[in-house]
Amino acid sequence: MQTQLLAQMESTEAALLTIYNELSEQQLNTVPYEGSWTPGQLSEHLEKACSVDTLYGQTADTQRDIAVNVEPLRKLFLDFTIKMQSPDFIYPRGNHYRKEDVLRLLESRWSDMRKAATTLDLTRTCLDFEMPTIGPMTRFEWLSFMVIHTQRHLHQLRKMQAALA
Repeated sequence: MQTQLLAQMESTEAALLTIYNELSEQQLNTVPYEGSWTPGQLSEHLEKACSVDTLYGQTADTQRDIAVNVEPLRKLFLDFTIKMQSPDFIYPRGNHYRKEDVLRLLESRWSDMRKAATTLDLTRTCLDFEMPTIGPMTRFEWLSFMVIHTQRHLHQLRKMQAALA
């Protein structure tokens, strides 16, 4: 399971950074269509959503399959017909982004995720924060969520990129 997670992390990060590398700084700060964030705002949202803080907080032994919530999360977040509202604490606050800062922050966040995935006991259940409607999740589920959530936004980012081309 860990090998598959690391492979998904690697391919998702590569796709994300490829798109951000291809965007100009002007495109990064342009609203591509009505009701959308800019690609720069999306990068801030992803950087906040992929924080590993919860993974390093209090944990407990897990009394269930450590991946039981991964498929429901995948099914929900990769259903692009559903419009979701971002929680306030990961809502982007900026309005102008420098490309080099965006790339550096995203690379740093994914490096943090890789380190967590390869050094922490992913079977432990995180206690400091619960996923709304799901409850406490394992470190494995949190990392899987970060990948799935980013994959959802990759779909959005590709649409933004096409609209800005």
